[in-house]
Amino acid sequence: MTEQKKLRILVAKPGLDGHDRGAKVVARALRDAGFEVIYTGLHQTPEMIANAAIQEDVDAVGLSIMSGAHNTLFPAVIQALRAKGVDDIVVFGGGIIPDGDMQPLKDAGVKGVFTPGTRLDEIITWVQTNVAPRA
Repeated sequence: MTEQKKLRILVAKPGLDGHDRGAKVVARALRDAGFEVIYTGLHQTPEMIANAAIQEDVDAVGLSIMSGAHNTLFPAVIQALRAKGVDDIVVFGGGIIPDGDMQPLKDAGVKGVFTPGTRLDEIITWVQTNVAPRA
């Protein structure tokens, strides 16, 4: 019997946003659901996040932002990953994100977007459904 590889999720706070309670709550919920979780801490650049994702060999990156810079920073993380030749890490994110920004973020490659009030079990189920172990 082979044991299925645990999904590895990097939780990151891009930019100058100093509000990390939500990121920590989501990171803990993912960990408690059986995922391996790496939290990068505050004030990460897109390049730092991409480097950490590659070094930690993660299957997904969860971004959290409350500053309103999601339209710039979320796509910048995806671009930083692609610049390093990586296009198979799922990027999802959450924070205060207006409805009108959802589709442009998805068009930029963000696979899932969560707003305040999203239940933790919804995020866990989304990860279980939309993230697979990388080869």
